[in-house]
Amino acid sequence: MYTVLPLDAIPAIREPTFVTGEAADGQMRPDEPVLGVVIDGEAHAYSLWQLDAHEIVNDTVGGRAIAATW
Repeated sequence: MYTVLPLDAIPAIREPTFVTGEAADGQMRPDEPVLGVVIDGEAHAYSLWQLDAHEIVNDTVGGRAIAATW
């Protein structure tokens, strides 16, 4: 087995914060890819450039605990 990174070298996002769609328009390119999750009408979008650095977001969407991974 070849180990590239030690255990827990890439920290998960444990308490994500979000901005409105309008605010995101000012921070993101129109073609910037996101990972989207919709549960029970509640939608969250995770920027893939942030997931490149963290790989996992622990979140609650629509009252359910989820792990969004990339």
